[in-house]
Amino acid sequence: MPLGRRRAIVVTALLLCMPTLAAVPARVNPGEPIAYPAARRGDHVDSYHGVAVVDPYRWLENIDSEETRAWVRGEQAVSGKYLAVIPARKTVLRHLQAMWSIEEWTAPERHGAYWYYRYKTGLENQAVLFVSEVPGGRPTVVLDPNRLASDGSVALKRIGVSDDGTLFAYGLSHKGSDWEVWHIRDVHTDRDLPDEIRWVKFGRASWRKDGTGFYYSGYEAPTKGAPLTAVNRYQTLYFHRLGTPQGQDVRVYRRTDDSNWYVRGEVTDDGRYLIIQARHGADARNVLLIRDLSVADAAIASVISEPKANYDFVGNVGSTLYIRTDDNAPRYRIVAIDVASPDRAHWQTVVPEAQDSIEAATLIGAKLILQLVRDAHNVVQRYERTGRLLGDVMLPGLGSTDGFYGHVEDALTFFTYSSFTTPTSIYRFDVGTGEVSLWRSPRLRAFRSNEYETRQERCPSGDGTEIHLFITALKGVKLDGVNPTILYGYGGFNSLEEPDFSPAIAVWLQLGGVYAVANIRGGGEYGRAWHQAGMTTHKQNVFDDFIAAAQCLIAQKWTSPRRLAMLGESNGGLLVGAVEEERPDLFAVAVAKAGIMDMLRFREFTVGKGWEPEYGSVDNPDEFKALLAYSPYHNVREDADYPATLLLTGDHDDRVYPAHSFKFAAALQHANPHGEPVLLRVYSETGHGAGEPVSKKIGETADIYAFMLKAMGLGD
Repeated sequence: MPLGRRRAIVVTALLLCMPTLAAVPARVNPGEPIAYPAARRGDHVDSYHGVAVVDPYRWLENIDSEETRAWVRGEQAVSGKYLAVIPARKTVLRHLQAMWSIEEWTAPERHGAYWYYRYKTGLENQAVLFVSEVPGGRPTVVLDPNRLASDGSVALKRIGVSDDGTLFAYGLSHKGSDWEVWHIRDVHTDRDLPDEIRWVKFGRASWRKDGTGFYYSGYEAPTKGAPLTAVNRYQTLYFHRLGTPQGQDVRVYRRTDDSNWYVRGEVTDDGRYLIIQARHGADARNVLLIRDLSVADAAIASVISEPKANYDFVGNVGSTLYIRTDDNAPRYRIVAIDVASPDRAHWQTVVPEAQDSIEAATLIGAKLILQLVRDAHNVVQRYERTGRLLGDVMLPGLGSTDGFYGHVEDALTFFTYSSFTTPTSIYRFDVGTGEVSLWRSPRLRAFRSNEYETRQERCPSGDGTEIHLFITALKGVKLDGVNPTILYGYGGFNSLEEPDFSPAIAVWLQLGGVYAVANIRGGGEYGRAWHQAGMTTHKQNVFDDFIAAAQCLIAQKWTSPRRLAMLGESNGGLLVGAVEEERPDLFAVAVAKAGIMDMLRFREFTVGKGWEPEYGSVDNPDEFKALLAYSPYHNVREDADYPATLLLTGDHDDRVYPAHSFKFAAALQHANPHGEPVLLRVYSETGHGAGEPVSKKIGETADIYAFMLKAMGLGD
């Protein structure tokens, strides 16, 4: 059936065969009831502040036990069989493979005589690292991760380049783990040095100006035999001197008052200072310290000693540090601090707080480049170091940007731009004149961007707070309530949900779908207050906002509950699980990838303890009460008519422990074994998502879309 005006593109056979909405039952549960593998219900009970909380699937937390492994194999067999026979999956897979065959670049960055960037031709599993002596000049491959593993399971996560550009340290992730193994490569010889550094997680390498070594953040080796499950404590800033074993690396800074502080170090552009930033877990607030590297054995001194706000180092000129901060400026300002007189009374505001939140800032070519957030999309402005506005950087439209990296003396930099319908393109930027020119842009053979449009809608949440909603669809789509629609959300950790291109989203649009993104509280779209309104005991605001977004889509007849799917990953998976419990009637489908589903025990695994500043702690009575009230695992009801549910996780996910998805799946299947399908999909040799091979992304997305269409009555 047609979904809107006559298309200018060829409509797929899949959509031509879609039944009318009237023919679709409120819930689609085709065929015989699914025979889920038996999951033993234990009798474990915990007590929190006098409240007894049952945990019948505690045994699933032992993910390496034979009982758990057998249960997972059974779940894999069920979900694999169910998804494989959905006729739409083959069509979707074909479209995904065609769409993902697209070139990708990162913005080039200059280091010494070389420009570094990554490039991928299309269906390669991992991007390749190149260098060239001039931007756009003849490139040289300096690292191809695709040669390190035939299945793409080795990913290049981060690099740190020496000041002269001849050496770079690089971190490799294996099978999706957050753990990285670091090596050092010589660009001239195309060979690695003997140095190797292990147990790095969420780290970066920042070189001393003289090239003798670099600073990095790492951990001590985890419990033997448990690298993917052990709790990570005491991240430490080290200095590694080239040619020495890791055991001789110097411990530069570690917090001893609490094991959950994250630390990182950065050498200033002139090589004089080491800037140290430390924050407690996921708390956006941090302290800022400094060491004068021009003085032998100089002590570490405090610039900001109390973590009262976020203090993000931008750059320096001499002893003046430029800092992006929300201290007395919830939407951020830029301040200048002299390291000789760092007390607050001597701070100078360079760029004051304004209506648009400052997302990022760089100091390049003696200019300040600010990436601002205006109603969840980027605008970019150029300033003198004195704070005088030089003007806006011209962008192609409503989208998101990244880049603008470089050095104080640079006259040229690059940045990326993308939107929901425009693939990531690379632009040259003349820092002195503000001139913008296109450098690289991929060709889209299977998608015509000009046939789609993105709108922003405003919707009131339950308490009257106005939220914004991006809605992308075919131009002129008919608002008749029958459009298959995905509503995506995150709502946490100060993260921004801005317009960004994805081959997966493009395929959904191409198949006739509507894609919506909700800018809800807990994110960083509107500064610190917006984030705090979705934290700890205020987390319910996040779920209320997402529910309001769904109601807005339905009220405006973009879709209906029988054609609406919700999708979220990680903290967004928690969002999906919580909203599924609260308003199952609003959705036909719920898909959660790597969701945090047991809110009483997230701190017991890997880096989970560091999330307490965001979610709260069960040790606090009020925060425990709030956590229990929305924890997806603890709020499963046997009388609820849940939407079709697909839970996805990776067996090497050492950030969000796979048992979150295991326990939630078992609870939902027990609550309503004859209702809509509840499938658990566990992907092998896959982690939390970063560095995931393209082949796995395509297969995973095909599973998700086929499942959604089937649940909407459109997958046959």
